[in-house]
Amino acid sequence: MLPRKLKPRIAALLAASPAVVLAGPRQCGKTTLARSLPRAVCFDMEAEQDRLRLDLEWPALCAAKQLIVLDEAQCAPEVFPKLRAAIDDDRKRNGRFLLLGAVSPALMRTVSESLAGRAALCELTPFFTGEMPQKDWDTLWRFGGFPDGGVLDTAQPSAQFPRWQNDYLAMLAQRDFPLWGLPAKPPVTLRFLKILAALNAQPWNASQVGLSLGISYHTAAAYLAFLEQTYLLRVIQPWSGNTLKRLTKSPRVYWRDSGLCHALLGWTAERDFFANPWVGASWEGFVIEQILTAFKTAGIAAEPSWFRTSDGLEADLIVEFGAQRWVIEIKLTTAPSRSELDVLEKVAGIVGATRSFLVTRTTKNAITEVKSSVNLAGMLREIGKF
Repeated sequence: MLPRKLKPRIAALLAASPAVVLAGPRQCGKTTLARSLPRAVCFDMEAEQDRLRLDLEWPALCAAKQLIVLDEAQCAPEVFPKLRAAIDDDRKRNGRFLLLGAVSPALMRTVSESLAGRAALCELTPFFTGEMPQKDWDTLWRFGGFPDGGVLDTAQPSAQFPRWQNDYLAMLAQRDFPLWGLPAKPPVTLRFLKILAALNAQPWNASQVGLSLGISYHTAAAYLAFLEQTYLLRVIQPWSGNTLKRLTKSPRVYWRDSGLCHALLGWTAERDFFANPWVGASWEGFVIEQILTAFKTAGIAAEPSWFRTSDGLEADLIVEFGAQRWVIEIKLTTAPSRSELDVLEKVAGIVGATRSFLVTRTTKNAITEVKSSVNLAGMLREIGKF
C-alpha cells in the first residue's frame, strides 16, 4: 500500500486534541490508514459484535493508553455522549479517539452537537498525485483514486474498471444514501448521478436538472448539496469580487473522483480515452481536484472560485489564500498558445491576481513571478513552495 500524505497531519492533530474525526468517501482508505497508527484498537460500528464489545469494554478502554478507533462512526450516534463524557473527565489527555466516517448530515450534526471544542476534523481523499509516482498520473486520471478501483494495479487497472466503480455507486444509491437521509429512490439517484457526470465542469442549472428528473429545482438543489457532503462532488462558486464586468453567477459542479465520472459516462478501457467528447472537461476537473487537494494536504486554507464574464472572458479557477490570489486556466493541450496566455492576463488584471497560471500537458514549463505556463507537476511544485 502506498503511504498516505495525511498520516503525519493526523498524528499532529491527535497530539493536540482528545479526538479527531477523519472523514471522507466510503472505501477511500480511512480504515487502512487508521490501523497503521500506533496503539490503535479498532471497532467497526457497522458490526453488532463490535458495538457490544465496545460497550462492555468501555471503562477499561477509557483508562488504557490506547487510541480507540471507531470506524463508520455515523452508524452509532449513541456513542457520542459517552465520548463527550470520557473526554470531559480528563480534558488534558489528548490522542484518545479517532472517529472514521463517510460524511453525512447526521454525522456532522452529531459531531457539532456532542464534540464541539473537543475534536479536530480532517479529510481523507482517495489517492491523489502527491501520493503516486508521476508516471502513474494518467492512470490515476483515467481510473480514479479509490484503492480498490484499479489505480494500485498499474499494470492492469482495467481489470477492476468500471465494474468496481459501478458497484460502488449502486451500493451508495441503494443502501447508504437512504440511511444518511437522501429521500430519493435509488433509480432516481442513479439517474441524477449520470446527469451530473454529463454536467461535469459545467455551470449548475437546478431548474434544467429538475426538469430532466421530474422534480422541483429546490429538490434538485437539495440533492446536490447532499452529494457534496458525501465528498462525491465539488461545487465551486463564482468569483464575486468588485468589477465593472457582468459576471456569471452560477456555480460549477465537478466530480471529485474522475474514475467514478468516467464509469457513469460509459467509458471502458478498450475505447480510445482521448476520443471522448468529454475528455477536456474531465482533465479540467482532475487538475482542479489535484490543485485543491495539494493546498489542503499542505495545511493551506485556500478559497476556490471560478470566473466568467457575460462576454465570455473566463478562468477555470481562482484560488485565494493569505495575501495571494492565483488565477488558473486549464487546457488539454501539449502546445499552449500565446492567445491563451493573453486571455488569462486579462482575467488576472480584472480580478487583481498576484499570479496567473496556464496549466496544460506541456513538457516545457515557463515560470515567472507573475505569469507562468506549466504542466500539472510544475503547478504542484509552485504550491509546494508555501
